[in-house]
Amino acid sequence: MTPIQLQTVSDAADDIRRLIAQGDLPGASARLTPLTVPEVVELIDRLGIEDAAIVYRLLAKARALDVFEALLPGTRGDLVRALRRAEVTSLFAEMDPDDRVWLLDELPASVAPQLLRGLTRQERELTAGMLGYPQHSVGRRMSPEFVTTHPRLTVRETFTRIRAALHSAETVYTLPVTDARRVVGIVSLRDLMSADEDALIADVMSEPHVAEVTEDAEIAARRTTDYGLLALPVVDGDQRLVGILTIDDAARILKQEESEDAARQGGVEPLRRSYLSTPIRRLVRSRVVWLLVLAVGATLTVQVLDAFEATLAQMTVLALFVPLLIGTGGNTGNQAATTVTRSLALGEITPRDVRKVLSREVRVGLSLGLLLGILGFTLTGLIYDWHVGLVIGLTLTAVCTVAASIGGIMPLAARAIKVDPAVFSNPFITTFVDATGLIIYFLIAKAVLGI
Repeated sequence: MTPIQLQTVSDAADDIRRLIAQGDLPGASARLTPLTVPEVVELIDRLGIEDAAIVYRLLAKARALDVFEALLPGTRGDLVRALRRAEVTSLFAEMDPDDRVWLLDELPASVAPQLLRGLTRQERELTAGMLGYPQHSVGRRMSPEFVTTHPRLTVRETFTRIRAALHSAETVYTLPVTDARRVVGIVSLRDLMSADEDALIADVMSEPHVAEVTEDAEIAARRTTDYGLLALPVVDGDQRLVGILTIDDAARILKQEESEDAARQGGVEPLRRSYLSTPIRRLVRSRVVWLLVLAVGATLTVQVLDAFEATLAQMTVLALFVPLLIGTGGNTGNQAATTVTRSLALGEITPRDVRKVLSREVRVGLSLGLLLGILGFTLTGLIYDWHVGLVIGLTLTAVCTVAASIGGIMPLAARAIKVDPAVFSNPFITTFVDATGLIIYFLIAKAVLGI
């Protein structure tokens, strides 16, 4: 949204809060009428859950479903808890199977059987089948409602299939071509429209890209966007088609994953709802665990300073450079970790590339250290003493090299042991590098200054 649109939504949220507090629901409904679906979604994200539930009830049925499907998964879960059971059951029945699974992943396990009972047998079987796949797999994010064609069918016959499934299929812009349920090709609507109606699909189709149903959803989504696919066929262990991952679902998966990675790299747990609508207690809970972990980790730095107290007493000027050195080391490690984590997410590297990554980060860290070290040596030597300048220059070189190396291999180590690389967040790396950097600093100072 543009800043003007955001201001409009913000003003609307303030007006609706006031109207609800006054009990003027017709007025609140009238205030909602001119807003678009994205604006209503933004408005709900700005309201408390009680007001959000009231706003949702004021929407027309068709518009309400569009709004619900556009909400963040966490917001959906909270909204369902605030709505009456009959409203939830009706809403659940209107959703697509993949959206139902997204919603159920945000709700307590005990709720699923109650909601599934309200579905038709066919819809219940489709949804339950998806719930049987592993968490975070593409099988839980695919759509089981699709249109297929056959290599020996003509373009005309394929168009007949498309028309018959136009209102039930997730998409008709990309069709898997199957033979005995196995994917043998892919054909786009553009290809069909540009081909002769009597042409065989075998002459029009192209080679398919597919995903295994148990494959990580983020990896499958990344492949979908990298290849510019409108839909990615999803197959089981026997290579039989079981669903498709559409480009809009792939984009939603990547947005959620990138939000989680960004949060964890900053040392907080990702928020399930937008910032403005998240309760204060939940904001506190999302941050306090990492703060406690980092506070305990910071005791390492205190212990290092305590161990070299005598060194500091003999050369008090050394204390002036402690913030500079640990800050530089932490920032260098953060840069390396962020770069490597991103490359892991994009599939550019794997844990098997640890030697290559370590080699590159050692060279990068050394180059940065030399540049900063020369600058530190010159400035410190001119202002204080050339021996102190030498200590600072050597320490900056060593700290940057070590920090870049540690920051580079930590995400790879996390992925190797099946842990989210973002969990090895930047604050954690900073704390680790702080203690290491101080040890390097004081050892170099003792060697150069003879203290």
